[in-house]
Amino acid sequence: MIQIHTKQTGKKYWRSLDQLSQTAGFKDWLHREFPANASEMLDGSSRRTLLKLMAASLGLAGLTACRRPVEKVLPNVRGVEDYIPGKPFFYSTAMTLGGAATGLLVEVNDGRPTKIEGNPEHPFSLGAANGYQQASVLGLYDPDRARSPRKDGQEVDWKAFDEFAKEQFSAAKLGQGDGLRFLSDRIGSPSLLAVKTNALAKYPKAKWVEYNALSHDESGAGAQLAFGQPVITRIKFDKPDVIVSLDDDFLGLDTPTVLPMKEFSRRRRVSSAKDEMNRLYVIESQYSVTGAMADHRLRMRSSEIRGFVADLAAELKVGGNELKVVGGNRGEKRAKWIAALAKDLNEHKGKSLVVAGPRQPAAVHAMVHLLNDALGNVGQAVTYWESSTDQFHPQLEALKGLAGEMSRGQVSTLVILGANPAYTAPADLDFAANLKKVAASVYLGLDVDETAAACKWSLPEAHYLESWGDAAAPDGTATVQQPLIQPLYFGRTAAELVAQLTGYKDQRAYDIVRNYWIARFGGNAAADKTWRKSLHDGVIAGTAQSEFKPTIDAKKVNAAIQPQTGASDGMEIVFVQSASVYDGRFANNGWMQEAPDPMTKLTWDNAALVSPATAKKLGLVQGDVIAMDRRGRGIQAPVLIQPGQADNSISIALGYGRTQCGRVGKNVGVNAYPVRTTDAFTFATDASIRKVAGAYPLAQTQDHHTMEGRPLVREASMEEFRKEPKFAQEMVEHPPLVGLYPDIDYSKGYQWGMAIDLNSCIGCNACMVACQSENNIPIVGKDQVIKGREMHWIRMDRYYNGSEEDPQVVSQPVTCMQCETAPCENVCPVAATTHSPEGLNDMAYNRCVGTRYCSNNCPYKVRRFNFLAWNYGTEEVQKMHYNPNVTVRMRGVMEKCTYCVQRIQGKKILAKTEGRRPIRDGEIQTACQQTCPADAIVFGNINDAESRVSKLKQQTRNYSMLEELNTKPRTTYLAKLRNPNEELETHHG
Repeated sequence: MIQIHTKQTGKKYWRSLDQLSQTAGFKDWLHREFPANASEMLDGSSRRTLLKLMAASLGLAGLTACRRPVEKVLPNVRGVEDYIPGKPFFYSTAMTLGGAATGLLVEVNDGRPTKIEGNPEHPFSLGAANGYQQASVLGLYDPDRARSPRKDGQEVDWKAFDEFAKEQFSAAKLGQGDGLRFLSDRIGSPSLLAVKTNALAKYPKAKWVEYNALSHDESGAGAQLAFGQPVITRIKFDKPDVIVSLDDDFLGLDTPTVLPMKEFSRRRRVSSAKDEMNRLYVIESQYSVTGAMADHRLRMRSSEIRGFVADLAAELKVGGNELKVVGGNRGEKRAKWIAALAKDLNEHKGKSLVVAGPRQPAAVHAMVHLLNDALGNVGQAVTYWESSTDQFHPQLEALKGLAGEMSRGQVSTLVILGANPAYTAPADLDFAANLKKVAASVYLGLDVDETAAACKWSLPEAHYLESWGDAAAPDGTATVQQPLIQPLYFGRTAAELVAQLTGYKDQRAYDIVRNYWIARFGGNAAADKTWRKSLHDGVIAGTAQSEFKPTIDAKKVNAAIQPQTGASDGMEIVFVQSASVYDGRFANNGWMQEAPDPMTKLTWDNAALVSPATAKKLGLVQGDVIAMDRRGRGIQAPVLIQPGQADNSISIALGYGRTQCGRVGKNVGVNAYPVRTTDAFTFATDASIRKVAGAYPLAQTQDHHTMEGRPLVREASMEEFRKEPKFAQEMVEHPPLVGLYPDIDYSKGYQWGMAIDLNSCIGCNACMVACQSENNIPIVGKDQVIKGREMHWIRMDRYYNGSEEDPQVVSQPVTCMQCETAPCENVCPVAATTHSPEGLNDMAYNRCVGTRYCSNNCPYKVRRFNFLAWNYGTEEVQKMHYNPNVTVRMRGVMEKCTYCVQRIQGKKILAKTEGRRPIRDGEIQTACQQTCPADAIVFGNINDAESRVSKLKQQTRNYSMLEELNTKPRTTYLAKLRNPNEELETHHG
């Protein structure tokens, strides 16, 4: 055996508390992944037996190993104009989530939407898409979607409902709308707003309530408090040099669009030691994606941030003498932070930013507006748009009022559009019980969910990819939402249903949307041309709102920020959005369920996150079950010990524990809504916690494919980088490397490579879900994940360094390295994995017999073995999401990243048909690169000295992972940098 003696410098990283403590469980896992003395496990006789069995396997391989199910293929006997078999079409549309729209481009193959991309022309997308948007195409083909109308739980046809609607919604029955109520998600559709306006004009005594379980009500209320009028705030994250985030995961869960990620990452790109980088401070309770990117992070209970921001304002002397210090003496560390933040913000007036998250109360948001105004940030990083009162209603109060009316029997007819309030409404409203008191309840939704089960009528809703509509971005920029496929289950849109029930002038979704915009465009001959251009571009020009500068009421803000009486110092529960299932609407989406949480690496579950110190205080270990009780309501949840979590603060993700759901998401995880009430909508400070009997297995991926302490992540401070620009390349010292095989000349033709900037990557999982969608990667379920058998071709590693209570975090996406001297190729007995002339490590799936030698010989642990037949028995509608350009693998083969070779070949064919060479730089984008909201991934031809990837590889931060093994990987990394404040700098690792 050849041994390479290396010397490693830099920080020490750990993946989990088990690894840090070297627990028995971790050692057992490590032993199973890397068996010690593996070469000695076979004696002579057993080795011969193994070779005999292997030979038999090779002999049988041609007979049975690669057999596929027999399928009959029917030819297309009728031609379609402009249709070229095998050539995809791309259409612009939009997806709305939380009332905010993102412009998308959808790839359509043979009439089937198969892949989501961001629309480069849309101002809140700029070509990127997040995980929810990527996975939405799988939701389109969900076989558990609502397929037909139901009355009292029994399937009927649309004719039966139409007859009911004609009678129930007649003028004679409803009069002026007494007892008529509508309930919907936050409306982001201009044409639906027009239908709503018409409905309320026809029935003036009716009411329309909008409610989202993950609302930004407190942000809107804070603006109302500060300015005395509804205001929309626009943050430009690429402007400030210093950012202070108060419980705001603006790079992760607290942003409805990908734009903050795009903007923030621009200020983290460093090409030389002369460049400048922004500085990010994060104060939060739960370790978030934004906290992981922070240069300084202070863990603090969510309920204490109100006092912290008041102390900061007092230190900055914002608001004069009216503001009292409410934090008092809270410790030396807190005082040091307040002083350092105030000084840094003062030194960067006009180039700084303070933001607050949606869980913080209105007073905190109001104070943030006052701070930004006093620091001169308004007009720079912060701008405002006027908002009509129709665009901002306190959702929670409106829902509370509706529930009260239902309880008193004042609601005779209720129409629910798309929301699932029987599941997501605050527990104290008893919404499902009160719904039974409504004589006529109609629900329109994608799924047969909890609200559908509670309503008299439930109707199938059309998916956004199969329906006409429109949607507005946060700044008002509108997009036409066009269908990519006929409705699979004859669903209707919310606009169509309300138009039918209220007698709107247009009844079809297309007419509703088109006629609304034709009128907006002037209704003349040029309007149709504008409509068609808007449809093509995915952006309706001239719809963005105008900026203005409102006047702030400092006295009112100062009065509001004062501490609340009866504030508790006990245990708090913080209710957070799930990175996987949002508020529960993606519960039946397997891609999202299996995507590991960016921080906890938990799949197929939620858990009560506690700090190591809190766990020790309560006598808890990982997987223990605790009961959380509030005012007679309680839930039980498994414990996950999370480094960096605030002490005496428990975070739990919403959206799990569904009882009425499809087969994928039903009874997965714990429903946290039963302890969420109207007076504790974002966090509760009056909970009691106790340990109960039992243990719960959690499927985490953080210890899978461990690298045994090898230096994969490399980072330094900006100051260290300026002193030693080549630090990343000098962290590992080794003797001159000598190859075992002859070098191959890769200096000619296309040679593909990738560079990943760890300073931009936020670890958000968008690349992982995009790869799954592009490459037909199966889901395997919780039990298989526990065994380490997840199939993702991109592994998003998360590393800690520092103490278990207060570590720093670095994220690193790891794909197949496409090694020039690939260890996997030499050990494959059937040459299933080979090297291409363009430097790709190719896979011939039909040749693979599943020996797994290649995986054992891969030092990067990026190959996945397909243990089970995940694609057998797949329903026909589910097959429609498959990318036809990628093989659907059967059981028993190895699979891995291919640099999206199908995209490479597609662009080469296009260039050839257009008679041009070479392929333009940036013309080929891998799926992970194209969707990355942080633009951290760059792919291209490394033989082109002017290509972006070549220039990145020339930077001094560029390094090869495990370069001492001489595998010559084509994927390289740009080292992580941080920009710490010397006054707060602490040692990690």
